Amino acid sequence: MKNSTRLLVLLLAVVLLGGIGTGAVLYAADRADRRDHEQAGGPAVRTGPVSLRAPGRQLVFRNLAWGPHRDEIATVPADRPDGERTVSGLKCLRFHAAAGTGICLQAVHGALDDTYRTVLLDADLHERHVFPAAGIPTRARVSPSGRLAAWTVFVSGDSYAGTDFSTRTAIVDTGSWALDDNLETYAIVKDGHPYQAHDTNIWGVTFADDNRFYATLATGGQTYLVQGDVAARTLTTLHQNVECPSLSPDGTRIAYKKRAPEAAADAPWRLYVLDLRTMTETRTAEQRNIDDQVLWADDRTLEYSMPGDFGADLWSTPADGTGAPRQHLGAAVSPAYLG
Repeated sequence: MKNSTRLLVLLLAVVLLGGIGTGAVLYAADRADRRDHEQAGGPAVRTGPVSLRAPGRQLVFRNLAWGPHRDEIATVPADRPDGERTVSGLKCLRFHAAAGTGICLQAVHGALDDTYRTVLLDADLHERHVFPAAGIPTRARVSPSGRLAAWTVFVSGDSYAGTDFSTRTAIVDTGSWALDDNLETYAIVKDGHPYQAHDTNIWGVTFADDNRFYATLATGGQTYLVQGDVAARTLTTLHQNVECPSLSPDGTRIAYKKRAPEAAADAPWRLYVLDLRTMTETRTAEQRNIDDQVLWADDRTLEYSMPGDFGADLWSTPADGTGAPRQHLGAAVSPAYLG
């Protein structure tokens, strides 16, 4: 090949790659710009007061619909999820609420780096107390009475799929503001014996009451369902291969994501329900990978997020393994049922 031909080929390659790069940048910029404008045919959204003690049963969530109110906490009547959304103006990365107490995990955007904080809210979404968060927010829960709140952040890493990550989980008493800022300091009882290790991670708290809770413990390459006791500061293992547990309203079952042997390494989880009395597992009809701490909409129905266009959608499936998954609410994440 002549030098002139080589030069021409090189020039064409540079032009082609430059065109591809420019096109990618323009596409990304257009996609980001469209996220700030309401989408035709999207959910109806209006601004207004959002209360955690509003009359009737309501579904409160983080709104992901395109437009100026993206990421704001919104509400719809629980029996009309496709109705008009009322947005609050409060933006959260993770959210949960119960009995008039809310928890909002937020990013604080700095000139060089983002930092994060945990905001405890009253029934009108006003700040009651703020704590710094040690990393990227990932899970949040409030106890049924509203007295306790818990949150998990990634201190390093940004996914549960692999093993190269570290979490920090905290619990706060919203009456006294007493804070357990790292549940890894709790004493661990594993298989009936005291256990200590340097590789423990704890995440995904779900409350039974204002003392007892469940969570995931990871150690030695395995995950375990643990029962926690706030007063005794203990964690006791109950069952293996349980992540992001969620306690049913009647307190008898745990919904969770389980690493399935047939699943791909980058999409390892399937949705299961564990009977706490018999320790019997039931696989739900949801066959896709699920990376969420599911919510019990009632004693029969599980609700969880799945990837959607520009974010996530809320899906539901029966807890007893029957039926089929269905999309419940588009462009939404971090739900809580109130009332």
